[in-house]
Amino acid sequence: MPRHILVPIDSSEQSDEALNYATAEYPEENITAVHILDPADQYVYGGIEGDAMIDHQAIQTQRREATEQLLEEAKERADAHGVTIDTEVQTGSTKRAIVEYAREHDVDHIVIGSHGRSGASRILLGSVAETVARRSPVPVTIVR
Repeated sequence: MPRHILVPIDSSEQSDEALNYATAEYPEENITAVHILDPADQYVYGGIEGDAMIDHQAIQTQRREATEQLLEEAKERADAHGVTIDTEVQTGSTKRAIVEYAREHDVDHIVIGSHGRSGASRILLGSVAETVARRSPVPVTIVR
């Protein structure tokens, strides 16, 4: 029975590398690329710019369209390696949503890109990859 490999993706070079790694190392497995829409990322402070109100619905629509394009590009990259992948969109805190998805969807392995932060930026911003590795119920490969 094929294993289920989860690859969290965003628009970063590191997530591209994680997807490339997963398709090269696990071409016969079931691979799911998941993008997390974190509601905290959509809020714009202030509420008013000039004379116009910020249209949160338009921002949300734009984020959904960008996500659809991101996932389509992931499918195309995997297809270029001769691998077919599934894609998913989840909403929530990125770190939590990845771990929850793995628990709820019988994922056997997570392949995630690392942004390579170190020092103060890592302490202040945290590391999604590190948190996922610590909290994951399954093995995690971190790709740099």
